[in-house]
Amino acid sequence: AVHAFGETLAPSTTLARVQGCWAQVAGPAVAAEAEPAGERDGVVTVRCRSSVWAHELQLLAGDLEGRLNDALKTGDSPHPIRGLRFVTARPPGDR
Repeated sequence: AVHAFGETLAPSTTLARVQGCWAQVAGPAVAAEAEPAGERDGVVTVRCRSSVWAHELQLLAGDLEGRLNDALKTGDSPHPIRGLRFVTARPPGDR
């Protein structure tokens, strides 16, 4: 059987899997401003560059969550993402 490159070497943690498909699911504009930074019990924390982005993405959370679940769906885990949490994180050294 021939496997796609990503299938055999797929990262095992939910966070790594979300990070791996984030740019494709969220789109380049969102990916440039926000990145998945943590995951606990199916809730992914997304670090945003500004409170404006955090607020905007909160409004899109349901859509993003559904698209992430579609991208991450496996037989034993059809809905690995239970929620998205958006936080503002300034880049290091930025005051």
